[in-house]
Amino acid sequence: MVAVSVQHWRDLLFLHWEVPPEALRALVPRELEIDRFEGRTYVGVVPFLMRRVRARFLPPLPGLADFYEVNVRTYVRHRGGEPGVWFFSLDASNLAAVLAARAGWQLPYFRSRASQWRKSNDVSYHSERLPPGRTPARLDVRYRVHEALGPAQPGTLEHFFVERYLLYTRWQPLGLRIGQVVHQPYPLHRAELLHLDCQSLANADGLPSPTGNVHTLYSHGVDVDVLMLRSPRYV
Repeated sequence: MVAVSVQHWRDLLFLHWEVPPEALRALVPRELEIDRFEGRTYVGVVPFLMRRVRARFLPPLPGLADFYEVNVRTYVRHRGGEPGVWFFSLDASNLAAVLAARAGWQLPYFRSRASQWRKSNDVSYHSERLPPGRTPARLDVRYRVHEALGPAQPGTLEHFFVERYLLYTRWQPLGLRIGQVVHQPYPLHRAELLHLDCQSLANADGLPSPTGNVHTLYSHGVDVDVLMLRSPRYV
């Protein structure tokens, strides 16, 4: 299939914590199975920077191509098929991107105010959702990037979290639809979490906030082709 968009994802932080499956089941369409790793289910929060976002065959548009995004998600499969992502919310610091994603993909995008600060290997990221979205919904995180780990190996928890190339959305009036991204495996780094405040962000989506260990990974990024939506029967 031909890509409809080209994007460059940079400075991705993958935050994950375990949640009970019943906390997810009421929030995910029944057609989708909650994916598990060794019997456990997880919520992920992923802040990152979008660079040079553009439609296929068009140049990036000034003021629209670069913005911050943070998504809240879990992991699913359709009828035992390929692993995918279900998004509870996606906050972006660009109103045009929010409107386009809501109209074209019917994903739960919200406008946010966001910033990132970096000094050597220490990074701070702040995002705050703006009305009329579900608020308050704020992310404050500080972390330190450590040694390179290389791509995640199949069968590992890291691979379960990051190597996901399908997303699911309810696209009315046609129902469940699949989007696909194409990119090289993430080059990963170990990351040390220094501070995390994401309670309001998780709670705005009806999810429990972390109460224990938060699994943390970093990637400097990948270049991505985004394919058009299609029916699940073609997976």
